[in-house]
Formats: sequence, structure tokens, C-alpha cells
Amino acid sequence: MQRRSIIKGLGGMFAAPLLQEHAVRVQKPVLRIAHLTDVHLKDDLGAPAKFTQCLHHIQNQPTKVDMLLNGGDIVFDMNKENIASINNQWQLVENIMKQECSLPVHYCLGNHDVWWYEDSKHLPLYGKQYALNRLQLSNSYYSFTRGGWKFIILDSTHLDIDTTWYIGKLGDAQFNWLQEELRNTSPATPVLIMSHIPILTALLMIEDNVVNRWEMLGGDMHTDTAKIIDLFYKHPNVKLCLSGHLHMRDKVVYNNVTYLCNGAVSGAWWNGMRRQTAPGYALIDLHEDGSFKEAYVNY
Repeated sequence: MQRRSIIKGLGGMFAAPLLQEHAVRVQKPVLRIAHLTDVHLKDDLGAPAKFTQCLHHIQNQPTKVDMLLNGGDIVFDMNKENIASINNQWQLVENIMKQECSLPVHYCLGNHDVWWYEDSKHLPLYGKQYALNRLQLSNSYYSFTRGGWKFIILDSTHLDIDTTWYIGKLGDAQFNWLQEELRNTSPATPVLIMSHIPILTALLMIEDNVVNRWEMLGGDMHTDTAKIIDLFYKHPNVKLCLSGHLHMRDKVVYNNVTYLCNGAVSGAWWNGMRRQTAPGYALIDLHEDGSFKEAYVNY
């Protein structure tokens, strides 16, 4: 009995320091962000009401969200539309964001946010300039810092060599800029990168009717993936890459970088689920040491 009491007492002696050590390890997030992508907003299919519901769902989270990251395909489609239709889509975006959202938001461009109408190539707003003007952005790729994290917003949508369709890539000028951004960022500063088209994803391997090979289109994933991954390998402070575009969710971890492709706010373009991914957004808690926690939320 006496020996048992001594052991019990020793256990009590060690319990308090262990609890204190655990308390030190538990980190509070320095920033909570919501990543919403592929809204494809238009005045049809109940999209305005559903998007408003999504924004309210984000802002009513028990733990406050600090910032939104919009991953592109902001409007339903600009590519071949006339200017009246494009104006209406963007006016709807601006009205809802002004009336229903009080959070700061940072955008990247998606392939549907580009005006590639053949008869408009001579106009100053052709291409990406219209969307940049609406978003009050001076460039389609940029960076900022908040909460001790560096955020790098990329432009992954470019015309292919035949100039009739788009391809996922950075191009030389943007890749050189990204190199300089990472080189000039302290190794102690964790980096989050957002693109519209995934830099790396496993989703392209779940296509139907595969016989003996998979065919991956250049518009579905970055075609310069290997080059970007080589760059990230030189900068271990790159922690998380966010994307959308495919309207499905997956997570790939390679060389300690997490590539998180999230589902669409619009789901299957406002017609329910896209395969097994329901309409939703991601909640991400960022920590000071570069770690993070993330979850996909159906609204």
C-alpha cells in the first residue's frame, strides 16, 4: 500500500509539468482565412441567394474569419460574352460583396474572368484588363503580408500557342517574379500561394473511361509543375498552395508542401454536387510557425 502511494505521488509530481508543456505546444492561429473559389456568379439558378448564404455562413463562424481569398472564376463566364452581359455579371458581384460581406478579400483571376471574344481583340479591355479594372488591381499577380505570413497570388491562365484556348502556366516573366519574391522573403516567414488552376493535383486521375493511360489537358493543371516544384524545393518556407478550377477537392503533399485544391462555391455550376464534392469553401487556420489546420465546409 505504501509503495503504491509513493508511485501515485510521483505521478502527481510529473503530471503538472507535462500539462504545462502541452499547453505551450498548443498554438492559437495568427490568422483564420476562408478560401472560396469558382463562384461563377450570374443572375440565374438561384446563384445570388446561394452565394449570399455562403458569405453569411463564413461570417457567422463561431471563430471569426479574418480574411477571404477568392480563387477565381468570380463571374459565371466572360470568355465569349458581349460587353452588356459581362457588365451585368460584375455589377452583381460588386452589389452582393458590398451589401453582404464585411471581410477584406483578395482575388486571383480564373479562366472565366478573361475576355477572349475574337471580335474584341482591338479593344483596351480585351483579355484580363476588364477584370483587373473591376477588382482595382494593377497586375494579375501580386503579394502581400499579413499575420506574419507571406501571401503570393498567381495568374495561372494564359492563351495557348494557337491563341484559341487557355493553358495553365506562369510564363517567363511571372516565374522570374516569383523567384525574386521567394528569394527576397525571409526563410522564417511562412508562405501561402494561391492560383486558380492547380499546380499539382491527383484529381485528373479519376476521369471516366480510362483504358491504358490518362490524358491530362494543359488547361486542367499547370504545365510547368516540375519547374515550380523545383523552385519550392529551394524555399522550405513555402507551406501551402491553394487552388480551385476543377470544382472538386483533393490534397496532395509533396516535399512538405501541401497542394490543396478546394471544391467550388457553385458546386457543379449551381446544379448540385460536382461528383462527390458538395458546394463549399475551406476554412484555414494559419499558425506562427508555418503550420496550419484546414477543413472543407459545406454551407
